[in-house]
Amino acid sequence: MMSKPLPILSLLTAALAAAILPAPAMARSHGHVLSVQGAHGRGYTAQRWVSRQPGSASFNRSVQANNGRGYSTSRERNYGPGHFDNRRSIQTNDGRGATATRNAQWGDGHYNGSRQVVTNDGRTLSRTTSAYANGDGSVGYATTVAGPNGGTRTVSGTAYPHR
Repeated sequence: MMSKPLPILSLLTAALAAAILPAPAMARSHGHVLSVQGAHGRGYTAQRWVSRQPGSASFNRSVQANNGRGYSTSRERNYGPGHFDNRRSIQTNDGRGATATRNAQWGDGHYNGSRQVVTNDGRTLSRTTSAYANGDGSVGYATTVAGPNGGTRTVSGTAYPHR
C-alpha cells in the first residue's frame, strides 16, 4: 500500500506559511521624557507620547519649565473608509488655549464636513460644508461660516464641469 504524502505536505506548507506571515497591525505606543536642568534652578522637562492602532492615533506633548511656564498639546485622529475625525488642543499653564475639531463623511456622491475652533475664553469659529453629485454631472454645494461674534455667512450653488 502506498502512502499519500501530498495531504501531509500541504498541511506542513500551510503551517509554515502561517508562521512566516506577519501578524495583523496591533496597537503600538511609545514615548520619552527629556529633562534639562541648568544652573540657578533653570531648566525644563519635555514629554512626548504616541499611541497608534488600526483606525486611530493619538499624540501628546508637553513642555514645562522650572519657572512655571509651559504648555501641553494633544492630537487625536480616527479614520476609516468614508470618514475621519480629528481633534487638536493646545493649552498653556496660564489658562490660554484652544481646541480644534474637524470631521468628514463621504460616500455615494455625498460629502459632509465641519471644522470648529473653540478658545478657552469662549470664542467659537466654525465652518460646515456639504456637497452632493447631481445626476447631470454637476455638483451642488453649501458652506456656512460662523465667526466669533455670532455672524454667519452661507455660500451655496452648483458647479458644472468644464465643457
